[in-house]
Amino acid sequence: MRSARFVLLCVAALAGCSGVPSLPGLSAYKIDVQQGNVVTQDMVAKLKPGMTKAQVRFALGTPMIVDAFHSDRWDYVYRLEKGGKLLEHRKITAVFDDDKLTRIEGDVVPMAAGADAAPAAAGAQKPATADAPEKAQQEAQQQKGFFGRMLEKIGF
Repeated sequence: MRSARFVLLCVAALAGCSGVPSLPGLSAYKIDVQQGNVVTQDMVAKLKPGMTKAQVRFALGTPMIVDAFHSDRWDYVYRLEKGGKLLEHRKITAVFDDDKLTRIEGDVVPMAAGADAAPAAAGAQKPATADAPEKAQQEAQQQKGFFGRMLEKIGF
């Protein structure tokens, strides 16, 4: 009887380990995680150089990151994970000069009148494409230092 209890205890302890192979169709449920500001192409298209901070806040919402040392820069970050896998990652940066919008940088940029036109925002680095989130994530990974990568691995 003791050996049966010991075996059950060992099986229960091993069931919690992620290194143990799981049965097909049985796995831990991972919730969908949506974090940050949802910023669409339409929202960014409303932005014009010279807008005040209040107007930008009305169009895009409250920024995710307002740096105390760089009050002229607002960062809007959006992440969507489904089943533990990153599906979307966007980052938009609004840069101000004397409380007036000067440029937009990031993954989603305002487009000019034509669909094939170049980005309208001064300083815009790249147009929105289907693979922009993956490229942005790779570029961000390359730009991060040691501590930035470590913080990202632990979830910050």
